[in-house]
Amino acid sequence: MHSKTLSLALALALTLTVSAVAATALAETWAAGPPDTLTAAPDSLQWGPCPQKTDSSRLECATLDVPLDYRNPDGRQIEIAVSRLASTDPAKRRGVLLTNPGGPGGAGLDYPALLAAARLPKDVLDSYDVIGFDPRGVGRSTPVTCDLTPQQQARGNFPPYTHTAADVAREAKYAQTIARQCATSRTAWMLPYTTTANTARDMDRIRAALGEPKVSYFGTSYGTSLGAVYTTMFPERSDRFVLDSNMGPGGYDLANFRLLGRGMEDRFPDFAAFAAAHPEYGLGATPKQVTAKFFELAKRLDAKPVGGIDGTLFRGVTFDRLYVEGLMPALAGEWRSLDKGTPLPAPPPLSENLLASHFYVICGDTRWPGEVREYQRNAAIDRLKYPMLGGSTGSIKPCAYWPDKRVEPPVLIGDRGPSNVLMVQNERDPGTPLAGAEKLRQAFGERARMVTVDQGGHGVYPFGGNRCANSTVTRFLTTGQRPAEDLACAAERSE
Repeated sequence: MHSKTLSLALALALTLTVSAVAATALAETWAAGPPDTLTAAPDSLQWGPCPQKTDSSRLECATLDVPLDYRNPDGRQIEIAVSRLASTDPAKRRGVLLTNPGGPGGAGLDYPALLAAARLPKDVLDSYDVIGFDPRGVGRSTPVTCDLTPQQQARGNFPPYTHTAADVAREAKYAQTIARQCATSRTAWMLPYTTTANTARDMDRIRAALGEPKVSYFGTSYGTSLGAVYTTMFPERSDRFVLDSNMGPGGYDLANFRLLGRGMEDRFPDFAAFAAAHPEYGLGATPKQVTAKFFELAKRLDAKPVGGIDGTLFRGVTFDRLYVEGLMPALAGEWRSLDKGTPLPAPPPLSENLLASHFYVICGDTRWPGEVREYQRNAAIDRLKYPMLGGSTGSIKPCAYWPDKRVEPPVLIGDRGPSNVLMVQNERDPGTPLAGAEKLRQAFGERARMVTVDQGGHGVYPFGGNRCANSTVTRFLTTGQRPAEDLACAAERSE
């Protein structure tokens, strides 16, 4: 799981137009939102061998046809690739557990096998068929593209660190180019329909194809937004929902992107304390000195990159490694090398589909401001508030140049529905900061309980070692028992 987490983190850390008449027509057609119930049941899934190597020979795969446009269910269809890790004890099986590892843009077909390899408790594996899938637009489902060049793939989806308003204006031209490529690509016909709401509808088609009246769910990172949307749209079909490392109620919108700057500031002190406690790295004898070294290295690399690592990529590599506690020694070693002028191994390029599907979803879900001066103002504010990363997270992305009209408004997360949501959250998560999770918790009201864990990093269950959090999640998934109130789990010393 860590390798998948890192690939998605790196997608964060490295980093057109449709006819106005057509866009208006779409908006009017979808004004009330697509139907969330289709009268015709989908065909049952035909399980067979998975098309790729996985960590489990027990994993089975199938494909499911779903409507591209749920307002026209008999129209054009696209494929969704689905996987199943069947219950290890059918006598104890109580249903299905749909899963999503995050993104948007992350493939999930092999996620059940990864969870099992990460020691997902046997009680959970007995209780459920664990279901994975590649969301629409991703991987072995019908994929999208922005026809990105190798150079654009290497650049990723994270804006360069901007120091001035002119830097933001320069980035705006690049963002406009990417948006135009997406809107004129060979899969531009999927552009209006590759959204979190439609992925939630696809999940409900998977539920129906499995013959299940309800589904349980485990989603991490962006998967928390997907789960929140599903259980809002289909509350009566939602059983036990676990959301781990939570985005705010707006999903991956502009506010969430800017919040990554705060996530870096929340998490970095953990690394500063680690590096100061290990003088062999030579990064400083105190956390304050290590923090000063960060800004010194970033400024030096902005002026003179080392082996292709400039200040933006240095900030991104640091942010990336902070996702996983066990990578602090590697990060300290990389800092030491860069400090001495020693190049690092080149990071692998990000897949074109991962980047493209990321843009399709985040730009399709919500409107982003279209005025460059607003991003110039945001970047100026965030450089002061969150100087480590704010120059990037305050800057402009291709969403600024996406079509103005959307086929439907975003799904508003609220407190209507059964009390069946358990949120779990690290206090110092760089990728989905606690501040966003607290807003989602507030939006859910009595539908949710939240478990906060006194630790850093991205992802709690089942990969982390906090027994308080892990046992709480396992108990909920297997018995339905939630804490009576929100729960705070203390830090636990690693064994």
